[in-house]
Amino acid sequence: MTQPSNASRLIIVAASRVIKLVANITKLSSYAFHALAPNKRFTLPAYAPPLLKPHDQTAIPRTLWQTNFTDRVTLPVYLNYLFNRLMAPRFEYRFMITEARQAFIARHFDTRINQNYARLQIGAAQADFWRLLVLYHHGGVYLDIDAHAVWPLGCVIGKDTPELFVTTRRGEISNYFIASQAENPNLRTLIDQVQRNIEANTLTNVFELTGPGVFNQHLDPAMVPTVPYRYACNQGSFTNEHFQYIDKKAGKWTKEQTRVRVIRDDHDLADKT
Repeated sequence: MTQPSNASRLIIVAASRVIKLVANITKLSSYAFHALAPNKRFTLPAYAPPLLKPHDQTAIPRTLWQTNFTDRVTLPVYLNYLFNRLMAPRFEYRFMITEARQAFIARHFDTRINQNYARLQIGAAQADFWRLLVLYHHGGVYLDIDAHAVWPLGCVIGKDTPELFVTTRRGEISNYFIASQAENPNLRTLIDQVQRNIEANTLTNVFELTGPGVFNQHLDPAMVPTVPYRYACNQGSFTNEHFQYIDKKAGKWTKEQTRVRVIRDDHDLADKT
């Protein structure tokens, strides 16, 4: 990726702040909407074609990937989806719920990966592993369900960039935005480390087991293409924990992992199968 000039950075940051302001207004308004229509949900499509025809070939496929425990979502989550579609008009959209993730992995990956994936008991850990696998197999761009682009996604990634990771305020790599071509060796390294973590079964925190902790263990921000989050994407502007997990009693993974072991023991898996 060509790093934005100082003038471009100012424009992107200004645009990001306007987006955040508008998004927060819609988020506040959604409390009233769902108070009046508490059971109203909107459906995220498993597939949606590009809004505009792609006009050139790119190193990273123009596919936007997302996942969630359900495709029936609240208004803020749906508005977040619609906004990303507008910010990535030449990208096709692909979405998978829990069952579709498992079916995808069963269809495309070997026994070891499937067995390790099956041992993950918390949805966020499963989603962490799946995003690496789907990008390794197909390539494209992954965004968390609450993440949104702050600048047109095609401009952020560029035409010839083979991979791009987002960095946080502290300069660490996060995994709520990942852009990659297929069969990326860096993704393979991360996949292998996640498998070792599952098989060792010594970590109890999703962050370190399958999430950003794995990225920062193996990827040096100075050695891979990165972009600060403020020039690429943000989280939680349109939605929040309440609207994301309103239909999930277990709540967010940070709470769920205090009550449920992240990794199922081998004998528990044998009993289940």
